[in-house]
Amino acid sequence: MSTLQRPVLIIGGSGVVGGQAAEALRRLQLDLPIAIGGRDLSKAQAVAQKVGNAIATRVDLDRRDLGQPEGAQYSAIVVFVKDDGLQSMRYAQDHGIPYISVSSGTFEIGPEVAQFIHAATKAPVLLASQWLAGAAVFPALVLAKDFRTIDSIAIGALLDEQDMGGPAALTDYNRITGAAPAALTLTGGKFSWVNGEDAKARYRSVDGVELDATAYSPLDIVSLAAVTDARSVRLDLAFSESASRRRGEPFSTEITIAIDGVLRNGERSTMRHEIVHPDGQAPLTALGVALAVERMLGLAGGVAPQPGLYLPESILAPDYYVGRMKEFGAQFRQT
Repeated sequence: MSTLQRPVLIIGGSGVVGGQAAEALRRLQLDLPIAIGGRDLSKAQAVAQKVGNAIATRVDLDRRDLGQPEGAQYSAIVVFVKDDGLQSMRYAQDHGIPYISVSSGTFEIGPEVAQFIHAATKAPVLLASQWLAGAAVFPALVLAKDFRTIDSIAIGALLDEQDMGGPAALTDYNRITGAAPAALTLTGGKFSWVNGEDAKARYRSVDGVELDATAYSPLDIVSLAAVTDARSVRLDLAFSESASRRRGEPFSTEITIAIDGVLRNGERSTMRHEIVHPDGQAPLTALGVALAVERMLGLAGGVAPQPGLYLPESILAPDYYVGRMKEFGAQFRQT
């Protein structure tokens, strides 16, 4: 059986975001087999039936073989839940298949990095724990192309109080916001962890309403710092009511990106863009993961990456990513 005839195993695929990721992947790749992995086999079977060309499997993250039947073969593994023992990563390395992680905070990727280093030639590993799996990084990189030098990148993200998603997403949010001693920022060319008063911020929603926010540090901070050479990078998160809900509509998700620097023509400028998805955060996260799977399998954007440690922006083209965001319902506006 060739690699692409084997299903992509989505661990946590029966959850809210994992299920949408399976559907997004199916929309992008009609013939790619998918395996919906979870603890509740009946829920996984229901999602598999909805997605089509999919199977369901019970996953045990306490076992190195993930509790999979002997002879099971997969083309890649995506993990939507926090795998504290990294058994899913070891499984991918044991079988030489791509591994995509989307649940680790910046402060907790050490175990994954160490596990990669000690099996660096076995499998490609993608750390995709950027905000909504890349929904802020890639638009920022598209905007950054207009600049010769960048002084600051300021990202604001609004997560509606009614848009947390499923239990796994809530667990991730509580763990990252509760366990992290502070939030990573880049200020004046130096990385620092901020908390207390230094972490407080104000977020201006797309309807002009200002909300309390706090510094948050998914992998966007290190990704944008590495690619753009910006002097300052910060992401502030507001967990509040979205502009759409204030209008009496269902919740949405919002991202604002402001870049200050010197344009290619030598002029100093600040550019600000707003991104809204009217269906909330899950569709954007799902799309980001689906695009990552495509790329890791060599189904889009060139040949499949060789064993190595990757961030999404190191293997995916920003213009392609943003184009797909628009195709999947994201609305962009320059302000």
